[in-house]
Amino acid sequence: MENYGRSKNGAEAQTVLNCIDLSSPDIQQSVSLLKQACLDCGFFYVVNHGISQEFMEEVFSQSKRFFKMPLNEKMKVLRNEKHRGYTPVLDELLDPDTQVRGDYKEGYYIGVEVPEGDPESEKPFYGPNVWPAPDCLPGWRETMERFHREALEVAKAVARIIALALDLDADFFDKPEMLGQAIATLRLLHYEGQISDPSKGMYGAGAHSDYGLITLLATDEVAGLQICKDRDAKPQLWEDVAPMKGAFIVNLGDMLERWSNCIFKSTLHRVLGTGRERYSIAFFVEPSHDCLVECLPTCKSDKNPPKFPPIKCETYLSQRYKDTHADLNMYNKQQT
Repeated sequence: MENYGRSKNGAEAQTVLNCIDLSSPDIQQSVSLLKQACLDCGFFYVVNHGISQEFMEEVFSQSKRFFKMPLNEKMKVLRNEKHRGYTPVLDELLDPDTQVRGDYKEGYYIGVEVPEGDPESEKPFYGPNVWPAPDCLPGWRETMERFHREALEVAKAVARIIALALDLDADFFDKPEMLGQAIATLRLLHYEGQISDPSKGMYGAGAHSDYGLITLLATDEVAGLQICKDRDAKPQLWEDVAPMKGAFIVNLGDMLERWSNCIFKSTLHRVLGTGRERYSIAFFVEPSHDCLVECLPTCKSDKNPPKFPPIKCETYLSQRYKDTHADLNMYNKQQT
């Protein structure tokens, strides 16, 4: 399935991912393709997902409008402690063991809107979003809110196929404590064109696995995403993932790996800058704040006991974000 030989991006190969058609009436084929992908590398494409190409292009266009603003304007909507708003270049350090500095990317977080004053807004990851001024970017908020809603429906459709692949009821992840009250985070991303150099610890995005259940990723036509199927290999072998127009690249997160007792893979991935400007849109889907992530009954046995203790989603996510993002006090000092 793989075309071996070093790619232009420095990877050992370009991987070929399974493609899941959400419009297909053959659910068993979809389950089979998805299960194979989850066992193999934890990455696959999703097509015919219901979000029109026209609207996807509008979301990318609006994303570019924001990132092309002057830095002092973007800093007015700097991310807060709830992880809503703008993240500057070098703000995030995903792989401190190999990175000399932070990621050469900037981003913008948009979560589920929880009004200030609502008791739920007191919890980490819940609260009001931070938005650019409407007169600065007219229509921007409305576009992003619509995409957030539509992407969450895609994620729920994918989660139903994952549930079937794990021998669970299709609606297993639809429960209120899971995706019924999901911590769903849209993140717009912009790579300015810095050329990555792993030998010098410079990356567009350092090697990492995602934290939650699944991630949906829409990209432009510029390559850069790479995956490592065996993180323990010496040396690690990296494979390019090709962009596919109109498709989401979907990958599994660490919580699903914990739920599945490592049967399904949360795969290490990174982004190498090639010298070309690159835009992508990531949609991270985690269960609710209070969800207890513990080994699924279909994924354990006497010979294969649970590998991880149960952990609340809030606890796990809070620690992972703290480990990878700059202290906000750093920006306060810069502005005084």
